Amino acid sequence: MLSVLGLQVLLALVLTLVDSYRRRGKKPRPFPTTPPAEVAIGDGTVTTYTFGQDLYDDMLAAIDSAEQRILFESYIWKGDATGEAFKQALSRAAGRGVEVYAVYDGFANLVVSPLFKRFGPRLKVLEYPVYNAGWRFFDLRRYGRDHRKILVVDDQLGFVGGYNIGSAYATEWRDTHVRITGPGVFDLARTFADFWNLNRRPRHGVRPLLLETAADWEPRIRVHRNVPRLWMFPIRSMYLEAVARASHHIWMTHAYFIPDTNFVDAIMDAARRGVDVRLLLPATSNHVIADWLSRGYYGEMLAAGVRIFRFQGAMVHAKTSTIDGRWSTVGTANIDRLSMTGNYEVNVEFIDDSMAAQMERIFETDLTNAVELTAETWAARGVHRKFTEMVLAPLRPLL
Repeated sequence: MLSVLGLQVLLALVLTLVDSYRRRGKKPRPFPTTPPAEVAIGDGTVTTYTFGQDLYDDMLAAIDSAEQRILFESYIWKGDATGEAFKQALSRAAGRGVEVYAVYDGFANLVVSPLFKRFGPRLKVLEYPVYNAGWRFFDLRRYGRDHRKILVVDDQLGFVGGYNIGSAYATEWRDTHVRITGPGVFDLARTFADFWNLNRRPRHGVRPLLLETAADWEPRIRVHRNVPRLWMFPIRSMYLEAVARASHHIWMTHAYFIPDTNFVDAIMDAARRGVDVRLLLPATSNHVIADWLSRGYYGEMLAAGVRIFRFQGAMVHAKTSTIDGRWSTVGTANIDRLSMTGNYEVNVEFIDDSMAAQMERIFETDLTNAVELTAETWAARGVHRKFTEMVLAPLRPLL
């Protein structure tokens, strides 16, 4: 067992080093995007973004317009020009009397300069600790990372999706985010507040964040949040229920696709009953090991009739799906163990024809920059690739 484990670790290290060497000096290629588009849902609206700069411009404008309260949460918050722009915007808002709450994940930002993380007393900032278990090292509920990306301004508009904060994401990554107005915003604010209250440090004088009860709610917009501390993981169930209901098509875009066997079975069952199942995945992601682990299911999915498309020339980081022209979701959760049963995540579920139509337009645009993987091409891959997949396969449940 130790020999096998050693081989796995060695192979993973070699793959990572080779991948890093190949990426040196290479810039992602331009990719097609869909302009921001707004659809009405009830008394509110939902706007989709597929290009980071468009999103950041609107997020910064929202922060600059804030009058009462800002709730800002990001897994990665780079200390580059884009990260600094957000930091300064939040500081300006606090300076004019706006309550500003900010959360970022300590582990994801280990490489960010400590100087950048000095926010001043006017901002209420919570760095989610790198190690959060304390003496409860045996408590698995305390090991999840804060992988969410949320911005709520004055309880009037909210942003959520796959985009972290950083200059590279503004132009080099293909991701998806949404801006929500109307009653659907409250659940995003509650998601942030519950995390803040669960992880704040009363001994340091950090007060709870209290929200008024929402006056209304929008049944076609549902916010699902994974909370490891409470052993609560509804996003996986949301996906499995939607896939089980599918009768015509399932179109999914995911950066890291390492599903458990039950999830794979659900997707293949849908394909076998005649559903058009399409997966859009990165040809090469920013995590080479995730790529190799993802490929372990390709053969059986292709045999079942699932179509796999691989995005070319740039990283597709979106976590989205749309089903039957009626259902769609945008959020932070990947289809892997870390997201489904490990991290703090948030996905918004939309049960609306107009929103599904917009998500389908985005998917079709992305397909123009993707190459379909056929069963014949996959079967003809080299022996060294099959060997690598076999050796790394036991690591799949860990990621």
